[in-house]
Amino acid sequence: MTDNGKSARKGPGRTRTRSKRPGSDGPSTIRDVAAKAGVSVATVSRTLAGNYPVSTETRARVMAAVESLHYVVNVHAKALSGRVAGPVALVIQDITGPSLAHVAAGVEQEANSRGRLSLVCSTHGDATREDDLVQLMREQHAAAVVIVGGVVADDAYQRRMAEYAKALDAAGSRLVLVGRPPLAADVPATVVEYDNRGGAFQATSHLLGVGHRRILFLGGEPGFSSAEQRRAGHLDALRAHAVPYETELDIPGGYTRTSGYRRVRDALADGLDFTAVFACTDAIAVGALAALREAGLRLPRDVSLVGFDDVPFATDLTPSLTTIRVPYEELGRTAVRLALDREETIGDDDHVVLSTQLVIRESVRAPR
Repeated sequence: MTDNGKSARKGPGRTRTRSKRPGSDGPSTIRDVAAKAGVSVATVSRTLAGNYPVSTETRARVMAAVESLHYVVNVHAKALSGRVAGPVALVIQDITGPSLAHVAAGVEQEANSRGRLSLVCSTHGDATREDDLVQLMREQHAAAVVIVGGVVADDAYQRRMAEYAKALDAAGSRLVLVGRPPLAADVPATVVEYDNRGGAFQATSHLLGVGHRRILFLGGEPGFSSAEQRRAGHLDALRAHAVPYETELDIPGGYTRTSGYRRVRDALADGLDFTAVFACTDAIAVGALAALREAGLRLPRDVSLVGFDDVPFATDLTPSLTTIRVPYEELGRTAVRLALDREETIGDDDHVVLSTQLVIRESVRAPR
């Protein structure tokens, strides 16, 4: 039908088209744009792709029709044809965690700087959902799939990540693991880690260096890669300073404020003697601080406290928190850079470890 409601007569060499009526159902199509601009579908396609010369007048008519009809290019179809850059997908356990949110920010910043769309997906710790999301991103022709979050790096995990990596590689994509241990050498994946062990060594060494000998270590869940690495760094520091390890001072738990609060509260209730606390995340440190204050103890006069992460609120605590700075945004940026530049850097940067840094503030002093 034409705009006046009459049927368009099909003449020799002409293609019958229908123009989009205002208020009609469904999205505009490339045929609607062609009819509106008075050109062929092929001309619209070439104009939008920018890969074929068209006159200035024709381009202006096509773009005016696109704007008036609110036409949206089928990006998925373009991806299949190789004419559009695939997105970068971030698969993350919990988007509300402050440290993981900063990784997401780094991924988005780097992807955006390269003209790529970034997609953020949350698994909530569900391995089945992770499987489904990786498969979905493969079907969507993602240029890279970045997976972030602590894991138990057992044989089952190694097999699952190897399957992800090989499936994505076959589709022209790349698996990038952030904050996770490396896979076997023949697995086509990139790993971007940070120095958990070295950071923990710095934290404990700082406390030992000012005179503390009984340090309450609030680690993570046993078996998780980051928790095991941070505990190893803590033990390294004890050995380096010839301070004996005491089992009662090593209390594992979750990386949460509630866990930190409960562990310190229970330690104090049990009469455990300590002069300093090394909390393996800043969230744990906040919970520990609340339990210490509840017991009438003041920082750093009565107890010193060190965290790990250096999330933004660390400077806003009273006293401000001495902690280990992890370059979370740089982890995200590096993950995207290595994935998208892998053809130029293949074999050189498949495993990168970024450094951590001790940030000294007000929550530590020599024991009384």
